[in-house]
Amino acid sequence: MIRFITDFLTRNWPLKLLALVLAFLLWLTLIPEEKIFSEKTLSVPLETRNIPSETELVEKPSATIEVTVRAPNRLLGEIVPSDIQAILNLEKATVNQEDYPLNPSMIRVPPEARVVKIFPNKVHLKLEKSRAVSMEILPIIIGKAKEGFAIDKIELAPAKVFVRGPQSKFSPKDRVQTSPVDITDLAQNAQFEADLILPKPELRLPSSQTKVRVTVYVSKLK
Repeated sequence: MIRFITDFLTRNWPLKLLALVLAFLLWLTLIPEEKIFSEKTLSVPLETRNIPSETELVEKPSATIEVTVRAPNRLLGEIVPSDIQAILNLEKATVNQEDYPLNPSMIRVPPEARVVKIFPNKVHLKLEKSRAVSMEILPIIIGKAKEGFAIDKIELAPAKVFVRGPQSKFSPKDRVQTSPVDITDLAQNAQFEADLILPKPELRLPSSQTKVRVTVYVSKLK
């Protein structure tokens, strides 16, 4: 029996091998394309949402992550990074947690595709308590009044603005500055509109107040 099987397998083996290859190729052509799956890895932007109120994101996570998706071949070639959304929901995040896991439920992919791998599988970020401070505005004056005139006083409206940001980014000496106000050859009282410049890039103006009115009073020297 064993000899019969051996003879059957070895007799005309090139033809048998060719027949096997042809049968495999025929099988591939008969399989519907939607049933042939492959995988593809794309670099996708990581979006953070729902940062808790009264907190600030002081250390941001990686800007992008690598997502490997599995999908039918007919669809896979059409999938581009813009078709995938990676969303990290920070609704329940705290200032005490710095590492956050990533899982397939955070990734939105086209229908018929699924996420099989995410790299890295976690991201590092840091939250800090937020703080709001009423900060004085310091006018920046350049140039000199006309000869024979001097500045009496400078008024600002408003004189202070609220500034918000991470509590560690404030210091007692911080002041909001104005953009330069040029008083060259000024010989009468005048009003200027100036931009507000924050002392640190991590701070922001929580209101729509981005400018200040600067009134410069001058008088003639005796």
